[in-house]
Amino acid sequence: MRKPVLIIFLMIFGSITDAAPSRQTTFYVAPDGSDRNPGTTERPLASLAGARDALRETGLLGRESLEVIFRAGVYELPETVVFTAADSGTPAAPVLYRSERGAEVVISGGQRLELQWQPLEKGIVAAKVPADLVMDQFYLNGRLQHMARYPNYDPETAIFGGYAADAFSTERAAQWTDPAGGYLHALHQKRWASYHYLIKGKNPDGSLRSEGGWQTNRKDPMHARYRFVENIREELDARGEWFHDRKAGQLLFYPPKDVDLENATVSMARLRCLVELRGSQDKPVRNIGFSGLTFRHATRTFMDTNEPIQRSDWAIYRGGALFFEGTEDCILDRCNLEQLGGNAVFVSNYNRRVKIQTCRIQGCGASGVAFLGNPAAVRSSRTKEERDIDHADLDRLPGPLTDDYPIECTVEDCLITDLGRVEKQVAGVEISMARRITVRNCSIYNVPRAGIDIGTGRWGGHLIEGCDVFDTVLETGDHGSFNSWGRDRFLEFEGRPDDVDLSELSLLDNMEPTVIRNSRWRCDHGWDIDLDDGSSNYHIYKNLLLNGGLKFRQGFRRYAWNNVIVNDALHPHVWFANSLDVFKHNIVMGPYRPARMREEKWGLELDYNFFTSSEADRSAYLAHGADEHSVVGDAKFMNPAKGDFRVAEDSPALAIGFKNFPMDQFGVRDPKLRSMARTPDIPRLRNVLSDPEAIVYDWLGGKIRDLQGGEYSAWGISSEAGGILVLYAPGWMAIGQANLQKGDLIYSCGGAQVKNVEDLSHCIQAAPSDQPLTLSVRREGRGGGKIVFPERPPVPRAPER
Repeated sequence: MRKPVLIIFLMIFGSITDAAPSRQTTFYVAPDGSDRNPGTTERPLASLAGARDALRETGLLGRESLEVIFRAGVYELPETVVFTAADSGTPAAPVLYRSERGAEVVISGGQRLELQWQPLEKGIVAAKVPADLVMDQFYLNGRLQHMARYPNYDPETAIFGGYAADAFSTERAAQWTDPAGGYLHALHQKRWASYHYLIKGKNPDGSLRSEGGWQTNRKDPMHARYRFVENIREELDARGEWFHDRKAGQLLFYPPKDVDLENATVSMARLRCLVELRGSQDKPVRNIGFSGLTFRHATRTFMDTNEPIQRSDWAIYRGGALFFEGTEDCILDRCNLEQLGGNAVFVSNYNRRVKIQTCRIQGCGASGVAFLGNPAAVRSSRTKEERDIDHADLDRLPGPLTDDYPIECTVEDCLITDLGRVEKQVAGVEISMARRITVRNCSIYNVPRAGIDIGTGRWGGHLIEGCDVFDTVLETGDHGSFNSWGRDRFLEFEGRPDDVDLSELSLLDNMEPTVIRNSRWRCDHGWDIDLDDGSSNYHIYKNLLLNGGLKFRQGFRRYAWNNVIVNDALHPHVWFANSLDVFKHNIVMGPYRPARMREEKWGLELDYNFFTSSEADRSAYLAHGADEHSVVGDAKFMNPAKGDFRVAEDSPALAIGFKNFPMDQFGVRDPKLRSMARTPDIPRLRNVLSDPEAIVYDWLGGKIRDLQGGEYSAWGISSEAGGILVLYAPGWMAIGQANLQKGDLIYSCGGAQVKNVEDLSHCIQAAPSDQPLTLSVRREGRGGGKIVFPERPPVPRAPER
């Protein structure tokens, strides 16, 4: 029963500084075992919970290294297995739960069903199931089947696998006898997130009665087109769909062709959390590891995604298939996490030195790995929907109030793919209210939103390196492969004196620089690296950006150097006058793309960059203090077609300070994971042009034009919504009790949305000439509102061609 396995512990937990224990106790678990057995090789235990209890009974926890070895098979959990401080090891005597070498071990939150199928109608079969059964995920021979839905699932349709504007219209609902228990799903109006609702029944007028819609921290309407409905009996009309009739105790199924149902394996997910390590700061769970295990089958949790994350756009469900809270030095090693309905791994509140290493995470309903601290640890805390804090009441002390947040945790050498199957405001790795989180050598792709997201600037010090992140923002918009928020204490508060130094306030929460280096990024539906609202104190260097460029919005102290930005450049959005931003020694392949930028000097230093495009691009923003010493020419890339954007020894880019960095070390390093991982498509080099010059219209003595390019994001609106920018407004342009001002955004006329100047012209022409006409306007800062014309104004005039 006892054998030395110290080398395994050293490989997983790292070096042990204390004296190694003299002996090691090993327990065995097998599907045909019994929890009444002693756990020997001849008489193994039967379950994870049984093994945990057996270790408790030894009295050796924390005194000797203990190991539990699982033999091949599926271990279905009747309930979540919870580990507490009583199950802890120590650095010298850790506890390890692992698979037998070469064995496939599945820890399942599902339940196998033994069903007798009977034909029902039109190819649909039915089987009796227990009356109290709650079904959420249904698997046939290990493959997920879809709830009956409209429109039917189409894997070729990126958004939701199919969508329809009339998905839950009153006309559609008229076809449903009893839709209670169904679900409504829709994207956020601006495609920033997704909404989900549980149908409670029908109203007297035939419309649906539902609850939900709390899954985002931005309470805008649902998108008018990107919608679908599921779990409706009348929509059971496509192969692979199923419907659970709880009232009748029946499972209805329209099986795929050529499936032998009599011999098929049918299972369902029943647990939302499989394994929970739950301790506290005073009594943490310590030195427990899991290695070589597959965690599979957890229920969806989208109706519980209702906790707003401070001042970001996010709401989140604080839970996952594997849940860590109050832990120290615990490890998830070489594990597979798949077919999970919500978050795969959630690291909540107080945690220290948690490691997720060499794991494969795929096919989850929400995020891959999430680190989220306690909002009670935040000074001057508030959510997006709460009112601003008065400057006089602002807590001016740096850092957190408590230690109740993750710090010095790591996600390393992990393959994280195919996430957000249900929820869309997700990330491969999500970090918020945490400090010094490392994401290293990870390959992350096929996600509906960001690959890596830092949800607030609290409290910085993160390291992102060696990662390969691409095929992101596949179902949403206005985002990036890397995305960050920074709506911390400095950004918005009431009664701010004019002489407040926001750059110093930005360091109250962004205490240490966050570093992004030696990584490859590609976003075809946004920015490769998107430092959004107030993101501050970032060092970005030695990155290869393949498509969407680098965006800095607001914030302070963003330093970017020695990056290669393919077919794009820097996107400066809405900078503060003293942003202290630096952009130098980079290779760019097109003009900068500013949006809502100030007229004075931009940042601390934008210079000594190398442009592969044109002298016009280099000199475009000299008036803003940019690129006086930058250079234009042929960078002489070594092999751009193969993704090698190092430059030759005689490249003129070296003269402005650019230095080569490795181009073959992105993503996972483990040979097995590397053989599975995809890599991004390498784009062909092209001439990058500025955004097409918009037509400028004369109006009321001023100038207006349609929004374009990155201005949609800078204003926080979708391109579908559109808008009209006031370029120039003469001082006498007083209308009613308000004035149009330079920089205003006109978005409605007479109560109707206007996407462009053409819409505005039609609105003016249709308005009565002798009645007031109202425009709705957004303005930098807190101005704007309603602009009232006492009588119909003239139509905007296009320039003569």
